[in-house]
Formats: sequence, C-alpha cells, structure tokens
Amino acid sequence: MTSAPGLRSAADHAADSAVDSAVDSAVEHVTGTEPVLGGLPSARPARPGPDDSAGDIGRLVVSCVDGPGIVARVSGFLHRRGANIVQSDQYSTGPVGGKFFLRTEFHLPGLAKELADLERAFAEEVAAPLDAEFRIRDAARPTRVALFVSRYDHCLLDLLWRARRGELPLQVELVVSNHADLAADVAAFGVPFEHIPVSKATKPAAEQRQLNLLRDRVDLVVLARYMQVLTADFLARVSVPVINIHHSFLPAFAGAGPYEQAKNRGVKLIGATAHYATEDLDEGPIIEQDVARVSHRTSVAELTRSGADIERTVLARAVKWHCEDRVLVNGRTTIAF
Repeated sequence: MTSAPGLRSAADHAADSAVDSAVDSAVEHVTGTEPVLGGLPSARPARPGPDDSAGDIGRLVVSCVDGPGIVARVSGFLHRRGANIVQSDQYSTGPVGGKFFLRTEFHLPGLAKELADLERAFAEEVAAPLDAEFRIRDAARPTRVALFVSRYDHCLLDLLWRARRGELPLQVELVVSNHADLAADVAAFGVPFEHIPVSKATKPAAEQRQLNLLRDRVDLVVLARYMQVLTADFLARVSVPVINIHHSFLPAFAGAGPYEQAKNRGVKLIGATAHYATEDLDEGPIIEQDVARVSHRTSVAELTRSGADIERTVLARAVKWHCEDRVLVNGRTTIAF
C-alpha cells in the first residue's frame, strides 16, 4: 500500500525507539517532532476544525487494510491516553480487502511533552496489530518548506505573502532558483535566496548542492513554477514530499507557449493541477485542481493571466492541505479529507 508521504510503519517506529532509548541513556533531552499547520480559504466547503491556537491539538493519520474494529482501536487508544477527539474523517476503498484511511484531530493536555511516548505506544498497541502506517504530529508546529522557482513569480510571491499573513502557517526556510531574477523580491520577505544555475552539464552537481541545502532542514519542497525537471535520483534522495504545479492542458499543449496553443485550438476551459512529483513527469498523484471557463473572445494575454490566478490558488490549497495532513496517497491517486 502506498500511503501519504511521511507515513511510517510500526516497524519503523520500533527501530526509532531502539535508537531513542540508546540516546536517552546518554543525554537528558527530548527533541520535538516534525511540524504541521495550515489555514487558507478552500474552494470547497471546509469542515470547521479545532482552534489550533488553543494548543495541545494533535493530528493522527492512519493507513491500513480495511477490516472491523479499526476506528474502535484508534479511538480506544486515544481515550486511554486522556485525549479528546475533536474531528475525524475516514474513507475505505472497499469493506472487504479494501484500503482504509483515517485522519483524526484530538486534544491532549501537555501534548508536546507526551508526543514521543504517544507515538511509541501507538506503534506497539495499534499500528503493529493492524500492520498500519501512521503519523502523529503536533498541530502547533509549522511545516518547514523550501520553495523552488525559476523566473515566473506569481506562485512564489503568493505563497510568501500568504505565509507572512498567517494564512499558510508554515515556515519558509529558503527559496532556491536557477535564475537570480527574483532575489530582491524574496529578500523583501526576509527569506534566504539560493541561486543555483542549472545546465545539462552541471545538473548533477547542481542537484547535489540543492540536496545539501535541504538536508535536515525542510519537511516539504514546493515547486512554485520551477522550470527544471527533477531527476529520479534527486526525488529518491530528497527524503521529503515534493509538490508541483502546472497548467491542466497536459499532456496536450506541452512545451513552450501552452496558452497560444490553447487559443489556436479554441479551448473552452483552462485550469491548473497540483500534484506530488514523481519520476514520471507531471503524472504524480493529484492533490487539487481547478478550472475557469473561457471563450473565443478571450485573448492569449487573458488566458495567461487567468491561468496564473488559478495556479496560485490551486497551489496554495494543495500546500495547505498537505501541511494539515489532509492528503493521503493511494497508489496513483489521493484521498483529500
């Protein structure tokens, strides 16, 4: 089963627990877990969630083969630990032998201190018997993000602006670009800008430099109109999910001038697609899409402008939903709670 990026099995957590025990005997320090947050108007009616600002809100995501008693096991575990479930969503691809997906938000006093122990206990008591993959995160910790961009600035500046306003409660750690054009724009937000030129000859070295910058520093990479194809080697080694955005004409109108091509074909809808990047170019699991209706009267400039607007909002929604643990991957598709 392919689950949401970042989900781990009980065996993974058991291995980590063994390492943690060795470390704990030498030092009296417990590190936090990886961050999460969100907050952006959705295109669809959003279910009201708990007030993350109140603190002590955790998120639990589970993926396993469907069968009786899964919800009872999860809710029973949280109850025994003194947690109160405040929101829960679930989906099954089939009641017999299907895949089951669960996202739960809960309130637990003193969550930050209890999180590591909670994670170990869930791995042993719930995940192992179900052969499930899961993730537990503290909603008060922002997701650390790297933004990759080339010369088109609309998606990049929109994400930086939303993050600064608190609409996307994530932490932009750095911006990476193969061109220096947007350095001053990024500097205005107080975010580090790394210019790494890329050519066919220098691509392996450039990607290695990018990987060195990202290592142990980010939880997510967002391609905010980064016009370079990431190699399979980079995607395998980056160790965090990568989200990409592009116009929805693909696989039609590929290459340069997609809106000119669309105009010449008389399209009546334009749109954008945000998806997880895989080694199959522009074919990763889709997170979010949107469209706008156009007509024969719509000029190429208007098509391009409308397309950029859709790309901004679709990418922002996709990033928000990912950071809120709302997106679970099931093979080539996704479940977006």
